[in-house]
Amino acid sequence: MLNPPQTDKGMNCNTRKGERSLRLYLARHQDEVEAAQRLRYRVFSAEFGAQLSGPPGLDQDEYDPFCEHLIVEDEVRQEVVGTYRLFLPEQVAKVGRYYAETEFDLSRPLALGSRIMELGRSCVHPDYRQGAVIVLLWSGLAEAMSMWEIDHLMGCASVHSTDGPALGALYRSLEPHLVPVEQRVFPLRPIPGFDPAAAVKAEELPGLIKGYLRAGVRIGGEPFWDPQFHCADFFVWCDAQLITSRYQQRFLEPAQYGK
Repeated sequence: MLNPPQTDKGMNCNTRKGERSLRLYLARHQDEVEAAQRLRYRVFSAEFGAQLSGPPGLDQDEYDPFCEHLIVEDEVRQEVVGTYRLFLPEQVAKVGRYYAETEFDLSRPLALGSRIMELGRSCVHPDYRQGAVIVLLWSGLAEAMSMWEIDHLMGCASVHSTDGPALGALYRSLEPHLVPVEQRVFPLRPIPGFDPAAAVKAEELPGLIKGYLRAGVRIGGEPFWDPQFHCADFFVWCDAQLITSRYQQRFLEPAQYGK
């Protein structure tokens, strides 16, 4: 892993809300990574029914050993309550591809030749979805992008639904937020019954995607269907310079989850 700033665990930040003390840091030991993986398992498997292949109680995959793990911990409860997985460009060759390349044809955005950090496995404990945790996580992202000189962020934001026409209507509502055609991505597995022209009510926009859009994040194209996680994944793309403290404070709403 790349070296963080010279502090005990890399980036650190504390905030207090009532009797809670929230601490932000980069994982430096395997037990910290596993604590984040336990939270991921709770959210993705226990809460949303994802079929995970890792050890019991943990969400693990082949990308984890090569990623940085951004963590928010409630020090009073001694529990991880929020996490993001950061996949840096220097590590991609060790795995062979970005995670998003398992879902989308990324030839257009990757052809830009910029330094891209992939966000993944984002989730927040159900008791902490009121804003403070996601603001801390995004402040950590801002510091990480500065620390590793990142040009662009990308990742997948999930919508847990099997309604193809409603997902098509949701995509239609997102058209003002699409990336330019020359940066568009293409799903490797389309949504069954996906129809942007369907005259149906759109799926509700999840808090995570709302927060992304308010921060200037763009949608990369039509979504991918992920049967393992029972969700539609929207590719998201953002110029790193947009993720600043003023965007965190002004535009972000509480987020829930996203792979």
